Amino acid sequence: MTTKIAVPPIKTQGIKTRLVPRIQKYIQWCRNGVWVEPFLGSGVVGFNIRPKRAIFADSNPHIINFYAGVNANQITPAIVREFLTSEGSKLAAEGADYYYQVRERFNEQHNPLDFLFLVRAGFNGLIRFNRSGAFNVPFNHKPERFALAYVTKVVNQVQYVSDLCQMNEYQFVCQDFRQTFACVAEDDFVYCDPPYAGRHVDYFNHWDDKDEGDLLFLLHECPCHFMLSTWHSNQYRENLVIAELEQYFHVTTHKHFYHVGAKETNRHPMIEALVTNYQPQPRKVHKQRPQYTQARLFETSADYET
Repeated sequence: MTTKIAVPPIKTQGIKTRLVPRIQKYIQWCRNGVWVEPFLGSGVVGFNIRPKRAIFADSNPHIINFYAGVNANQITPAIVREFLTSEGSKLAAEGADYYYQVRERFNEQHNPLDFLFLVRAGFNGLIRFNRSGAFNVPFNHKPERFALAYVTKVVNQVQYVSDLCQMNEYQFVCQDFRQTFACVAEDDFVYCDPPYAGRHVDYFNHWDDKDEGDLLFLLHECPCHFMLSTWHSNQYRENLVIAELEQYFHVTTHKHFYHVGAKETNRHPMIEALVTNYQPQPRKVHKQRPQYTQARLFETSADYET
């Protein structure tokens, strides 16, 4: 028996897909309140928790615009299929030149569908913006990226999120994390996956010592249970913030391997930390291997890259 982990249509560096089973195991929440994410990112954690009510927030307007469009039924699986099929055929014919045309178009018009195209056709699945707010990830050198099977995979991922939105009460808001914390109530649960302190961060905007300090203060004052994902250490250095977190909260660790570097030799395991303001009591679950997949609409079971 396998546990199916839904993979979202938007990919970000540091995506928590393979950490979802561990995160699920340590969440302690009555589900009477609202699931709150001040740092939505890809959305993989919340979309697998499947809360009835949720506030998904992020300071990156392009992620929020895409998911808000899905939530409002303005971006549908059919629209995504038609768009990626059309744009993919142009990419296959023109290669890198067309990718950079779409990138320039997106930086002028900010179309959420162009954003999806770029995230899926850009180098190594990165989301990165320069100081002027322009998307600047280079091409991944795969002109045949949007083959039928790949388009179907992305469409199915959009379908999954669309179904969640239709069945539940979700809000997608673009705002600073401080604003998001201001609306948290006692029965809520807050999951935080902020930019990692001491790591390279240009996912959309900067993350500095003041932001880190403000987040720690808000966690201290949080009226409900929270979970914070952060990095503990790697073979080269340690996260100095962990020592402070351990004074006030509960910290559990887990080795995780991130595929972000351009070469395999530059990709290293990292010790991930889950920080909570409650004593984590892992729920008893059957030992089973997670399966990273999504509901299939038009194809039989097959192995796809995530």
